[in-house]
Amino acid sequence: MKNKFAKGVLTGALAATCVFLLLGAAGIFWLQGRISTGGFGSGGSLVDSSVRAKINELTNVIDEYYYEDVDAQDLADGLYKGLFASLEDPYSAYYTEEEYEEMMISASAQYYGIGAVLQQDPDTMQVQIVRVYQKTPAQKAGLKAGDVVVQVEDIDARSMELSELVTHIRGEENSSVHLTVSRKGADGYLDFHVKRGKVDVPTVDSQMLADGIGLIVVAEFGDATAKDFKQAVEGLKAQGMDKLIVDLRDNPGGMMDSVTEILDYILPEGLIVYTEDKYGRRQEVSSDAQHYLDLPMAVLINGNSASCSEIFAGAVRDYGYGTLIGTTTYGKGVVQTVRRLTDKSAIKLTTAKYFTPKGENIHGTGIDPDIKLKYKYSGKKEKEYDYMKDNQVRRAVKELRQME
Repeated sequence: MKNKFAKGVLTGALAATCVFLLLGAAGIFWLQGRISTGGFGSGGSLVDSSVRAKINELTNVIDEYYYEDVDAQDLADGLYKGLFASLEDPYSAYYTEEEYEEMMISASAQYYGIGAVLQQDPDTMQVQIVRVYQKTPAQKAGLKAGDVVVQVEDIDARSMELSELVTHIRGEENSSVHLTVSRKGADGYLDFHVKRGKVDVPTVDSQMLADGIGLIVVAEFGDATAKDFKQAVEGLKAQGMDKLIVDLRDNPGGMMDSVTEILDYILPEGLIVYTEDKYGRRQEVSSDAQHYLDLPMAVLINGNSASCSEIFAGAVRDYGYGTLIGTTTYGKGVVQTVRRLTDKSAIKLTTAKYFTPKGENIHGTGIDPDIKLKYKYSGKKEKEYDYMKDNQVRRAVKELRQME
């Protein structure tokens, strides 16, 4: 689906993720506490004397026989990353200080890079460009949505988590990065040298359509998304909006606080979402009675609408507060907690399942639309995107008109 507005991952660091941010020293004490109390099911410490002895033995072998010098910190970081890799959970990871800072750049939606939106399949690790922002280095270089990234410099794009890969795509302003991509219909691989530049990524954009119908496109749920969403609603109301389309297609998620703040603004008083950890501990997030958006609404979803987008769609569906149009969502019903450790590294760990207001966990199944409709665009791709030639938008307009 081509769209003039940005939707998707800010070069991938929050792909298909809905996260809590828990910063500060408490994180490392939490992790150490689980180790020291034998909380891993074995009745003893994870890093006991035999494990320490084996680590030392392996380190000595590498130090003596590996054909190049190795940095001790790199080996230590590899141990930490391996601990999380052993979970076989694509959403849990260890981040060095530098990697954590890159992740926070994604949340701020401002960085020096190329201006492309990437997504990674958690099973195949294939990385695909799903959006190219207007007037960015990526667009100027000729990269297109649908391109599959094969290599970044000399790095196999499938060899690492997307959040790590994007650290090699971003860099200093006016420096260049080499990307090798495969493109449907092209013979062989295509090579691009892209000059990095400052990219400011809006996560919310809006416009008025016909008959008092407003459209708000949410690219992902970042730090400023809730504020920008509310401003978009008020701006459209000032133009006469009395019906609303919210476009969550290709929105991979983001920050849970962001989506729940928007839902609090939209929905009447009541439960928005709740989470449960493996001990059955439940945390609820509810909408208060201070404000709700009393407008007929349609929500556009597709297979790339994930995590926080599914929290949005699930709450709207359970309250009967809008019509879901499109195709079944991604199906990610777990949430991650990001904890900053005392040495400024960080971890992202899947800590709970989330449930819609009516108690459904959609992990692995997704949310079905009320009106199933595959995307088709009848406009010319080389021209500015015309939403009224987007069949899913047109269907949403039709449904809302019938509510008059």
